[in-house]
Amino acid sequence: MPASKLQQRTLTALLVVPWPVAAVLLLPTPYLAVCLGLVLVPAAWEWSALAGTVSRAGRLVYVATVVLCLLVLWQSSLHQWHVHLTAAAAVFWCAVTFLLFRVRTVKRRSGLDLVLTAAGLVVLIGPWLAIIHLHAYSSIGPYLVLFLLVLVWVADILAYFTGRRWGEVKLAPLLSPNKTRAGVYGAAVGAGLCGVLLGWVLGLSPGPGVLLVALCVLTALFSVIGDLFESLVKRSRDLKDSGHLLPGHGGVLDRIDSLTAAAPFFTLGILWLDAQLMILSNSG
Repeated sequence: MPASKLQQRTLTALLVVPWPVAAVLLLPTPYLAVCLGLVLVPAAWEWSALAGTVSRAGRLVYVATVVLCLLVLWQSSLHQWHVHLTAAAAVFWCAVTFLLFRVRTVKRRSGLDLVLTAAGLVVLIGPWLAIIHLHAYSSIGPYLVLFLLVLVWVADILAYFTGRRWGEVKLAPLLSPNKTRAGVYGAAVGAGLCGVLLGWVLGLSPGPGVLLVALCVLTALFSVIGDLFESLVKRSRDLKDSGHLLPGHGGVLDRIDSLTAAAPFFTLGILWLDAQLMILSNSG
């Protein structure tokens, strides 16, 4: 990556990152849900184009559909279903992982793809459900959401720099020619260190601590899957970026693609660990 583009990406990140951090830590869950919904509006607009919706009216209908789904799911009577729907999103990403490993060629697509149109609802709504549920889960829920964001950012940054330094073997050249196996190893190591830090903060014994580290590594690996899936969809449309809203980064989808797959797994993992081992029992 040219130095000028790296500087542009860094400047954009420095301007954008403080806002989600402040929202996660300072806003009550209902207001955070609204803020996340606003982020999904341009993301849904971009996904509708990747799915082959050409007309402005059609893309507006898709955005409205996503917003309507969020409003329906926020009804208190449906809160009990959030975990189940988050689990369904995780199953979706497991299926995507299986499919990605079977890709042998990328077919150029034209016209509306109904499968991608439907898949976009899971891609966009799944992390929204996971994040708001985790945020409201306990008194340290906001800090766990912040940790998730930092985990994904650390994995992404280390994947980039280790890939540049030691990345000789490509991970999936058909899907993303810049991703390397070394980059994935770097992301996994960074995620593992984040898990060690969180375990220390929570005062976990070695057994639960190891499971937490494993969850963080798994979350980082699925963040790569989210990135690869969006890359596959973009390549099928012969596009480099999902949009141009964020200078140096592309579109909103290009910035949240890792989180779309990572959030459901991290939330489910934390819920399972707490149910089995009470890892948050001493944290309020």
